[in-house]
Amino acid sequence: MKIVIEKPDKKTLETKGVFSWPIWEKEVSKFDWYYDFSEECYLLKGKVVVETPDGKKFTFGAGDYVTFPKGLSCIWEVQEPVKKHYNFK
Repeated sequence: MKIVIEKPDKKTLETKGVFSWPIWEKEVSKFDWYYDFSEECYLLKGKVVVETPDGKKFTFGAGDYVTFPKGLSCIWEVQEPVKKHYNFK
């Protein structure tokens, strides 16, 4: 299962409708997470490290567009408070 991190331009984000998606916010914390659906999100602020069961770590933050696959188990470590637009598929 692969986490994809991209840096899209504003036009791409507008085409996807990102700015009309709901917003989720989270304080500095660490927690387990499981994706029942695939998720795409765009971080407005913050810094996160996600670790997958195979020990791989993915770091992303403000300006990143991240896609998580359905069925992924992982550990979220929010290192700086997060504010993101998100969409489940």
